[in-house]
Amino acid sequence: MRIAAVDTFIVTVPRDTPYLGPLGPGERVNARGYLVRKGNGTIYPTVDRSIVVRVTDGEGNVGWGETYGICAPRATCEIVNDLLAPVLMDGVVLDPAETWDRLYDLMRVRGCTGGFHGDALAAIDIALWDLTGKHRGLSVRELIGPAVHGAIPSYLSGLPAATLDERVALARDWQSRGMTAFKFAAVVSHEGVVEEMAALRGALGPDAEVLIDLHWKFSPEEARALIARLAPLRPGFVEAPLKPEDMPGLARLAAESPVPVAAGEEWYTAYEFANRLAFGPIAYVQPEMGHTGLTQFLRIAALAEAHGVAVAPHATIGAGIFLAASLHASATLPGLWKHEWQHSVFERNLAVLDTDMTHGPDGYRLPTGPGLGVRPNAKFHELAEHVA
Repeated sequence: MRIAAVDTFIVTVPRDTPYLGPLGPGERVNARGYLVRKGNGTIYPTVDRSIVVRVTDGEGNVGWGETYGICAPRATCEIVNDLLAPVLMDGVVLDPAETWDRLYDLMRVRGCTGGFHGDALAAIDIALWDLTGKHRGLSVRELIGPAVHGAIPSYLSGLPAATLDERVALARDWQSRGMTAFKFAAVVSHEGVVEEMAALRGALGPDAEVLIDLHWKFSPEEARALIARLAPLRPGFVEAPLKPEDMPGLARLAAESPVPVAAGEEWYTAYEFANRLAFGPIAYVQPEMGHTGLTQFLRIAALAEAHGVAVAPHATIGAGIFLAASLHASATLPGLWKHEWQHSVFERNLAVLDTDMTHGPDGYRLPTGPGLGVRPNAKFHELAEHVA
């Protein structure tokens, strides 16, 4: 395929309650529309936002990709438009994986192996997989390989309410609708992480799977002490307990912890995952399609399978395009555990896409049709800003 045009869009979907829930004590929205969560020092926007990339070939066929646009989205758009698109349009696309490797090589010696550059690569990669599927009349899942899962099992992520009692009530409401696995965010556990785990365990019963996102909050010593208190309450896993830079510390904690450890939403490539595995395995790896793209997601999953690590794909704020890609890939993974379901984001995804992708008590149903099976609709274009 020869690529004739690459276009970037910033898609912004308003929300009434900021991601993860209402503002906590000492939190405020700044002049640029961001707030810093005091629990982990991380910045978030007050809207749902992502970057969508449209790749058009010489025959007018279109592929759609998407990546993170949560913060400083124009930085990623500029990398696509200034660096990657001209190179992409200057050659022939043989297959998406070969193209990912070629584009990654452009900046590797400058240390750009992730971050905004990795996000830009992910969006283009997903778009090329979508375009390839349309050329061949196959879904992305069919391009990857046989389906192992009909429905993609999922867990509910996030209880965006102000108080512990309200979060427990929200979890019980979802349980009454058939959900059996729930994850809460320690960054907004203002009444205490152990207290929230105890309240959810008591309300949801002994058979519910309760997972905890620790949001990189703790030192190794603090994490060990916290996990020891949590262990009698039987969390399914603790996610991201340590700062991402502490690779040996994470491996030691995973080896010693009585509670399984999950990590990896911020890891961009199989190179990074392999370097971390050199220190020792974790129980679950959580590749985020918005960071990895399909090519690296699949390479990470292959490494995970070879090392006996379960795959629990991460899902974050987006317009639903990289989520669709994640579902197509997940359907082919023997080592899939459950896929994250951001219930406060997903319905807004469906409002901006033409797709038959759905979610129910048995999990996700893949979109059908060639490529990804999703296409931006008129509502999407109302919310999208074209960035040249």
